[in-house]
Parts: sequence; C-alpha cells; structure tokens
Amino acid sequence: MDRFATHEVENQAPAFIGVNLYACDPALQEALLREGGGWASTGLEALGARLGSAEVQELARLANVHGPVLATYDRAGRRIDEPEFHPAWHALMTLMIEAGAHSAPWSDPRPGAQVARAAQYLLFGQAENGAQCPVTMTYAAVPALRRAPSLAATWLPKILARDYDPRPLPVAHKRGALVGMGMTEKQGGSDVRANTTRATPLVPGEEGEVGEGAWRLVGHKWFYSVPQADAHLVLARCDNEAAGGLSCFLVPRFLADGRRNAVRVQRLKDKLGNRSNASSEVEFCGALGWMVGKPGRGIPTILEMGSHTRLDCVLGSAGIMRAALCHALHHARGRMAFGRPLADQPLMQNVLADLALESEAATAFALRLARCFDEGEDPSQALLGRILTAAGKYWICKRGPGFGAEAMEVMGGNGYVEDGPLARLYRELPVNSIWEGSGNVMCLDLLRALGKSPEAARTALAAELAPAAGLDERFADHVSALLDGLAARLQDEAGARLLAEQIVVAVQAAVLLRHAPAYVGEAFLLTRILQPVGGAYGRLPTGVDLEAILARALVS
Repeated sequence: MDRFATHEVENQAPAFIGVNLYACDPALQEALLREGGGWASTGLEALGARLGSAEVQELARLANVHGPVLATYDRAGRRIDEPEFHPAWHALMTLMIEAGAHSAPWSDPRPGAQVARAAQYLLFGQAENGAQCPVTMTYAAVPALRRAPSLAATWLPKILARDYDPRPLPVAHKRGALVGMGMTEKQGGSDVRANTTRATPLVPGEEGEVGEGAWRLVGHKWFYSVPQADAHLVLARCDNEAAGGLSCFLVPRFLADGRRNAVRVQRLKDKLGNRSNASSEVEFCGALGWMVGKPGRGIPTILEMGSHTRLDCVLGSAGIMRAALCHALHHARGRMAFGRPLADQPLMQNVLADLALESEAATAFALRLARCFDEGEDPSQALLGRILTAAGKYWICKRGPGFGAEAMEVMGGNGYVEDGPLARLYRELPVNSIWEGSGNVMCLDLLRALGKSPEAARTALAAELAPAAGLDERFADHVSALLDGLAARLQDEAGARLLAEQIVVAVQAAVLLRHAPAYVGEAFLLTRILQPVGGAYGRLPTGVDLEAILARALVS
C-alpha cells in the first residue's frame, strides 16, 4: 500500500445493477398471471434484464444530469421553439417506444393487454421516469382521438407505430408520433372551467389549404407537457354560441404544408423532479387546431385521456417505490454495521419488511386496477375502475414521498447524495400526486364516482372484497363497517381523503389475503386494517415473519 494512501475502500455495497428487475420480483410475476397477462411473461423477463443493466441505469443518470434546453431561435433568427435533449433521453425513448409502452393495448387488444402493459410500465418506472411522461400521454390520447375519425385516420397509424422519431416534421413525414396535453392555465390550475383560451372557427380560405374544420386558438397554457410532441390535446373556449363552452382540440406542432404552428414556447419549467423531461409554458398566437369530440364537451373528452394517465400515475409511483425498496434492501444486504449485516438487524428488518409490504400492496393494486381497464365493457368493472382510479391515484401516489424518504434513510448519506439513484427517485415521487389531479381533486372525483349510482358502487366494492372477507372474520368485520357506512360518507367532503385511503387499503388487503403468502396477508392485515395506517415505517408487531417477507421482496 502506498505510504500516502489514507485508507482502503471496504464495506461498501455494490451498485444495484445487472439485476433482472422482473425475475427478482415474485409479487409482480404472480400479479401478472393472476390478472390475465401471463402470456407476456417471456417478454417482460427480457425487458427486466435490459432495464436492470448498467447501460440503462447510466442512460437514466445522464438524461437527468443533462436535462432539456430550449432553443428559441435558429442561427438565422427564425423562431423554432425546440427543446434539445441529451442522446441518453433519445435512447430511453427509443427503448420505451419499441417496447410498445405507448400503444400495445390499442394495437394488440387481446385479453390482459392492459395488465401486460401495466407490468411493463411498472418495470420502466424502476429505470427512468421522465421518459414515461410522453409515453403516458401518447397512450392515453388514443381513446380520445378515436372520437374524431377524420383525425384518427391521419394520426393513429403514426401514434401506434413502434418507431421513435424525434424529427421536427409534419406528421405525414414522420415514422411515429407523440401526443401531449395542455389543460391548466394561470388563473385556474385544476379548475379548468376557468380557462380563457379562445377558439374561433376559421373562415374558408383564410389560411390557405389547411384542411376542413380548423379553428384558430388564442391564449396560453401554464403547463404544456412535452412541447416537442407532434400534437397536443388542449382545452379552449369556443367563441361561437352554437359550439359553446370548453371544447377539446388537437393542436399539431407542424401544419401539413410544413409551417410551424403558432404555439410559442415561453420557457421550460425548472422542476423539482422529472428533470429529464421537458415541461413548458406556451402561448397560442393564432395556432390552428381541430376539434376532438362534441362541441362544448371538451372536459369529458379530455378526461377520458385523464383516466388512463391516472392509471399510469399509480403504476409510476408503484414502480418508483419498488426501485427504492430494491436499492435499499440490496444496500442493507451488502453493508456491515456494528459487526453484522444491516439486513440481519431486527430493527432494520422491521423497517425494510414494512416497506416491502407497502410496495407489494401497491403492485398488486396497480395490476388489479389495470384489469378493470381490460374489462371496461363490463359495467361493474368499469365502475370499479373509476372508483379505484380516483382512490388509487390519491393513496398510492400520496404514500410515495414518505416511502422514498425511508428508503433513502436506509442508505444514509450514500442515499442522500446525487451519486446514487435514491435522490433522483425521491424527487420523482411527488409529481404523480400532483400531475393529472392533486389529492383533493382525486378524492372529490371519488365522491362523484360513488355518488352517481351509490347502490351500484356499493355492489361493485362488495363483490371485490367479499371473497377475502370469507377467509378472515377480522377482515369481514372491517368490510361490513366500510360498506355499511358508505352512503352516509358520500356527503362528507371533508372526510373524502380518509374514505379514499380506506377503500384502497381494503382492496389491497383483499388481494393479499387471497393470493399472497399467509405471512404477507397477515402482516398487512395487522398493520393496515386492524390499526390505522400512519406513523413511520418499521411498526410491524412481534410475530410477523420479517425474514420471509424480505426473502420474497428481492429474490437473489
């Protein structure tokens, strides 16, 4: 050893790389099979190996270190409004688009397609999260665009293509296309009915041959996600009384004749997390758009897109939680403290096992919710899906930041610094709770979903919970109290958060009691049903099989 060397590096856990993210997760494998997507397991195994590789982890790091930069003008002074990305971003986007994360359930709508795509999306959430944003919005735009057959004929073939094409060109010249959305404005935020952007029907010949049915938009959007997308679905208020109200418009980035549409990007947002992804503020300076759906029915039209983006918020949070758990548990297994591995110390085992329970419950719930989307033609499943989307978007996403903080603490200072992924994962977790409807908005939506047909809603929830209630009297008592008090709570707006929490936790418990190993279901029942959820992680009672839970959480 060199006489000036101060020390040797030892007792440092290796990086969590070279791991198959699918093969190490029995809970995900079981949920995929249970919810009808088992046919996708071979592809997911290959994807899990790719996403757990050192190469993809390095792409995620680079895409976040070198975030997008806005080029407003070209060298000759022409307005271009081009976000410029590091090559790592394009590599990640290529990986997701070629895998069909944006389109598979629409291009190949076989039974279990939404579940298979959900498992895929959850794996992508363990690698990099900024690139998930354009993928989610493109995926979610398809049902809305199908309401406008003339637009769909042009756009859907490009959207469904598994070819990532970032070139700034009119859609006819693209190999594949991405779609974003713009709803919120400065004065309204979640209250989109306060939007002031105006849409005026174009006079024939006013803009040359731009196509029939064009409207001119003037206004702004305070959050305009993915400004590099080939088109956006936006809300605007029609000037003519015949159309009335807010309508939904497809606003392309380029017009068919090659001109850039008059969408001016004012700046890119400087965000806490999701830093690899571009989010912007824009002004419509006479931008051209085409109506999607019925006049004056813009909110219901774009909310159909919103229901799918909210599913992805649940999946995204579950994926990040899973990633944080894996990094923390892997670290604890490879780190010695006070003479023995961290993972063998009872208090640390309690914390990690509690995190593992939360992560498995989030995964199980997310894939069960995806099955509701697969079975949406069944009225009871459609209603259950609406209830669980609102409640799950609230609860799963709300649990994320605390989960991430606890996982970071397991790794101590090594988790807090930017050299590892935990700091990035922690910054990613709040966005899913904010984006596509904050917690309060989701809970109010839950009350609307329950209140529209209270008896049908109660029946749908009862059918979901009854099989597990038949297995455990303690859970049966809890379910009875929840269902019996449901009608009275529909008028209690102030208590909507607690109701959403209780619905999600009950569904999670039902799935785990029926399908997970007994030691998992019992631990969840003891700590989430028989006592209120709350406090820090690491509160599992004596008798819970901590070692079995941790062995299941991350299979070597």
